[in-house]
Amino acid sequence: MPPDGFVEPVAWHAGLPGVVLAAAALISDGSGSVLLVKPNYRDHWSLPGGICEFREAPHDGCAREVAEELGLRLTPGPLLSVDWHWSQELYGPQARPVIYFIFDGGTLGSLDGIRLQAEELDDCRFVAADQVGPYLLPAAVRRVQAAIEARASAGARYVPARRDCC
Repeated sequence: MPPDGFVEPVAWHAGLPGVVLAAAALISDGSGSVLLVKPNYRDHWSLPGGICEFREAPHDGCAREVAEELGLRLTPGPLLSVDWHWSQELYGPQARPVIYFIFDGGTLGSLDGIRLQAEELDDCRFVAADQVGPYLLPAAVRRVQAAIEARASAGARYVPARRDCC
């Protein structure tokens, strides 16, 4: 730090900690089952969505990812849950934490209008809300369940990671 304590704004800002933003849509069918997608680059399933681009707002990232992955144009509805997750060791010592946003993606009557992005996805299906556990990583189960509860109560949920979980 300079002797006078002043740090030039660009240098100060560059030194701030950062996070990765991810956004997904909670899309359900008429019976309350949740739409999950199966990425071809990992073993577990997830909600449709992904990492936001640089300077992209989470709701815009959600809409872009859903359009890319499923061929669906949707305007994300209300924020359902926000999940802060620890950085993952597999990405190295400088890995940043991730903040996951889940927005209400509405209801689909069927999978007929979906066009899977072949470069990233192998499959998609509706899964009963109480059966998502075997498909998702434990941290994702918590955030998806929080989003389902939030949709039912019309109030967003904050789901911070626990050191003993996930």
